[in-house]
Amino acid sequence: MNWLVADERTTLRALVDDQRNAIADLLDGLTEEEARASLVPSLTTVLGVVKHASFVENVWFAHRIGGSSRESLGLPETVDESFLLTADDTIDSVRARFLATCERSRQIEAQRSLDEIFDWRGTPVSLRWIQGHMVRELARHAGHGDILVEQLRARRAT
Repeated sequence: MNWLVADERTTLRALVDDQRNAIADLLDGLTEEEARASLVPSLTTVLGVVKHASFVENVWFAHRIGGSSRESLGLPETVDESFLLTADDTIDSVRARFLATCERSRQIEAQRSLDEIFDWRGTPVSLRWIQGHMVRELARHAGHGDILVEQLRARRAT
């Protein structure tokens, strides 16, 4: 189906998936060292961006929509902690976790109406809004990652 002229739900799903793909693709062609490289003062690394994107997916879909507790999902307490890398985090493991998390998010979303309301810090939001928010959130992080990847490739050229 051509999602450029599809119904609302199909279009929202495709827009979210487009950004999910952009996040997963950030790791293409990087070495483990490059993926972990700290190029900015914050905790942001390319590998950390992808790990954080899994956190975002879990918070919105598995937790807020699906009803799983943050504890049962193993989610860190703070957003900053979601960027922290462990010795076990590799390009392959972080990408695989992200892709699996996205698939679970798709399954959770498919069972709900776009008009269904969920709580966001005491504010009601629809699944429609959450899908739009995910486009915004993932696009922002894909952009951050693109800039980091550009910096890493420029390092190689020198």
